[in-house]
Amino acid sequence: MRGQPQVYEILNKLGIQFEYYEHPPVPTVKEAAIYWKDIEAAHCKNLFFRNHKGNRHFLVLLEFYQNLDIKSLEAKLKQGKISFASDERMMKYLGLTPGSVSPFGLINDDKHEVIVFIDENLQKATKISFHPNINTASLVISFTDFMKYMNFTANTYSFLNLY
Repeated sequence: MRGQPQVYEILNKLGIQFEYYEHPPVPTVKEAAIYWKDIEAAHCKNLFFRNHKGNRHFLVLLEFYQNLDIKSLEAKLKQGKISFASDERMMKYLGLTPGSVSPFGLINDDKHEVIVFIDENLQKATKISFHPNINTASLVISFTDFMKYMNFTANTYSFLNLY
């Protein structure tokens, strides 16, 4: 299986079952959607941001087809101006490269510095899908197990209406 081995070790440790799907490299969700068409799950767009001071980092999860209004997100987060984090910050805080952003990258955030915001509509999903920290595969897990994983990471998270 492709991806960071720690992802599979942690999922097994937590008793989380998953479905694994390989596909060609897909740097954007638009390209990935072609390979997801027969997979029943809420497929996620995962966006990594920083605040204007660069001292706070946010991972935002929403369904892949959803458009995000950054100005509206700034108002909801109440963190001031935000922007996409650099490739260097992505590597530092999540251990990931562009196109592979996933909440599974939180396993590399030893200090639990990344704050996660999850679109509240994802709570309606039975299954949810993310890359295993590489953009040549997708994992599908139950939403209940995703929450078990989020609690394991010890990163702060909350649900927001991102529509």
